[in-house]
Parts: sequence; structure tokens; C-alpha cells
Amino acid sequence: MVLGRAPCGRTARAVHAAAAALLALALGAVAVRGVAEPRVALAFTVLIALGECVRITLPGDREQAPIGAAGALAYALLGPLRGVPTAHGTLQVVAVTGAGLLLGRLAGLVLPDGPGRPHRRPPWADPARRDGAARRVLAVGFAGAVFQPLYNGGMVDRFSPEGPAYGVFLTAVAALAALCDATLAALLRRSGGGLRFPAALEDELRSLFGIGSAIVATGMLVSLAAGEVGLWALPLFCTPLLLAQVSFRRAAAVRATTGQTIASLARATEVAGYTPHGHARRVADTACALGRELGLGTRELALLEYAALMHDVGQLSLVEPVPDGATALLPEAEQQRIARLGSEVISRTGVPRQVAEQVARLADPCTGPASGDGPVPLASRIIRVANAHDDLLTAARGRGVGEAVGRLEALEALRLGRGRVYDARVVDALARVGG
Repeated sequence: MVLGRAPCGRTARAVHAAAAALLALALGAVAVRGVAEPRVALAFTVLIALGECVRITLPGDREQAPIGAAGALAYALLGPLRGVPTAHGTLQVVAVTGAGLLLGRLAGLVLPDGPGRPHRRPPWADPARRDGAARRVLAVGFAGAVFQPLYNGGMVDRFSPEGPAYGVFLTAVAALAALCDATLAALLRRSGGGLRFPAALEDELRSLFGIGSAIVATGMLVSLAAGEVGLWALPLFCTPLLLAQVSFRRAAAVRATTGQTIASLARATEVAGYTPHGHARRVADTACALGRELGLGTRELALLEYAALMHDVGQLSLVEPVPDGATALLPEAEQQRIARLGSEVISRTGVPRQVAEQVARLADPCTGPASGDGPVPLASRIIRVANAHDDLLTAARGRGVGEAVGRLEALEALRLGRGRVYDARVVDALARVGG
């Protein structure tokens, strides 16, 4: 059972409704007024659609369409095209973005989605895709609402397109649009995944220095270059971003290999009979729920999950298995020895260094003066509570105790060690998330 608060979709529904209303308004306005510069609108629609077909997966299993996002931003910030003023306006920006998203998602239905999954899920059946589309529409609408009225009203004319002031203005608008998108993404992740908003926002802002900055820079570059070379700027200046996507795909392959290594090590103790079936997964699920409750971000949660899955690897060095694999019931010195043996194995597998450090310290006392290694990491304290919780539950089931009573007994036992053996904040978090 995965512990955690039931996700509240109220915020997500509000964001989706706002995006749908804006898109409906934009499509209606374009239908009534007609399409300004149809050839330009079609070119950006195709670019956005193609970008949706070549998505990448970012850390935290978040999908992104960098080329589509950059194309939509470029259209929102598009001023003159080869020296000729444009007049598409904010609502047409939103309509073109929406049309590109829809075409890209429909085209994605017929493209392969990896081994064992011959076709992509319909876009309307994928919550992550719906969240991404809503964010894109609102963020691009925001950028267009800031830039297009000022441009079409002539207020931007005081900035020479060749001068630095125009570039600074575009940078400011693009940065505000990126902040808008990051805030929306954090709100949606808080609503759908239980992650605290400050941690979610920190993750999103951090991602702006990765692929996010490349998207913003490409969008600005395309809008500026189109003023000189016209629509040829779209394929020409999106090529570097496409190459960046290839690098991200390779990084994703490395992460997948790391995940396979971790899964194998986590299963090794179960196959060898040292731990009960599913123990590592249950500890990892509980640890991640506690990490979210305590405000950890995506990267910290990923490292925490890795360490939790491999926390019992040190048991493979034991001559005789611990009964039921319940290391939490062993003397503290023996727990520390097993943890450090496991850390030595993990440090040779190529997983991030922090994972081995977290496993090495998970049985260290959480109170008293810090050891020579410094304070015990929060992740180690979380895993210790999650592991003890599952060990106590397993022992209760072995005595024939019911699930509800067993959970109460386990939580009470942890509370007896609160502030001494187990971190008080982590035990309190366990009580809040349903321990």
C-alpha cells in the first residue's frame, strides 16, 4: 500500500478550465475575424505539431516538447517578419498553439511509443498530457498578452529591432512567461502528486536552467531571426534544440540503466530469501510518501527512492538471514554494520554517490553530537522509519494481528522511540500520511 494524501484535483480542474475557456475564446475570435497572415500561422502550427511528436522525458517522468514550446513562444513574441509588421494578435497566438497541440497529439496516436506499447495513449486519456497542454496554452497566452498589444499598439516601435533594448524587452517577456509556466507546473504537480508547492516550484525553477533555458532562448532567437530571414528561421534555429533533445534522450537511457541496476539489487535480497517479498518496494513507497510530506523535491525524492530500494543489500553479507529480514529489531551496532556493508556494495554500482551515503547512515543515531561524518541525512532518517514501520507490520501479520490494529501497534512502537531512535519529524509525518 502506498501511503500518502489523496490527491486533490481541484487546482488541476481550475487550470484546465481556464485553458479550455481561453482556447475556445481564441478559436471563436479567429473564426469570426479570419486568420491574419495565414502562411505564417500555418508554418508555426506545423512547427508546434512536429514538436509534439518528438517529446522527451525529463527527470521525475515528466514529458516535455521543447521544439513545440519554443515555436509557440516564438509566435507569441513575433514582431516584424523580414521587416514587414505582423498583426496576428494574442488570440491568434493561442489559437495557433492550440491547433498545433491538437495536431501533434493526433499524429502521435499513430507513432510507436516504445517496446510493448505499439501506440501512444490518446491525449485526452493522459493526465500528464492534459496538464502540459493547459500550461502551454496559458503560458503562451500570457506571453502574447504582454507582447502583442504593445507591439500592435506601436509602443514597441521606439525600440529598434537591431538595438539591445528590443532584445532586453523580449528577454523580460520570455522570462515572465517561463515563470508563469513554472508556477502552473508546480500547482499541477501539487494537485496531482501530493508534492508540496514550495518543493514543486523549486524543482520547476531549477529545470529552467536546463532544457527550460534552451526553450526560452530558442523561442526568442526564432522571433528575432524571423525579422531578418523570414520563416526559414523556424527550421534553421530550432535545429540546435533538436540536438539538445538527443542529448537528453541519451541521459534518459543512462537513467534507465541505473534504474535496472537498482531494481536488480533490490530484488536480490528477496530472491536469496533474506527479506520478505515486496519489502523493498513497500519501504520505498512509504519513504517517498514521507519525503513528499516533509517537502523534498523531485531529485531528492528520486535519490531517496533509490536508497530505500537498496537499503537491505548489506544483508547479503550475512551467513544466516535475519528472521523475516527485520533489521529494525536487531541491536543498533549490527544495524550499522549491515548498512555500511550495503553502502560499500552500492558505491560500486555507478548509482549517485548520495545513495550510498544515505544507506551507510540509515542506522546511525539521530540524536546526540554529530559523528565525524556529520549530521545524519534526512533521507537516512526517513528510510529508517519506513523500514521499521514495514518490519513491525510484518511481525504483526505473523502474529495474526489485523491490518488496522497492526498499523496502530507499529506507529505506537515508533512513537516510543521518537526523538531517540527515530527522528521525531519523520514519525510525526508518518502519522499524518496514514501510518
